[in-house]
Amino acid sequence: MPTAHASQDDLISPCIKLCAVDGQTGLCLGCGRTLKEIGGWIQLGSDGRAEVMLALPERLERLREMRKIGVTE
Repeated sequence: MPTAHASQDDLISPCIKLCAVDGQTGLCLGCGRTLKEIGGWIQLGSDGRAEVMLALPERLERLREMRKIGVTE
């Protein structure tokens, strides 16, 4: 029988274990989340987490355009 509450292990997280927040943008250079989003990930609830997840590709692309990530020279 399914439980009403997901365990912490069931939470989807964009974390890639590359945790460094850019001082200019306030975004993690690994996952694209803000410190507030990272710290409150569980409390955001599934809808809040889904909303953040949808924003991450655009944030990460912005970081690439700013040459903060993905620079291979």
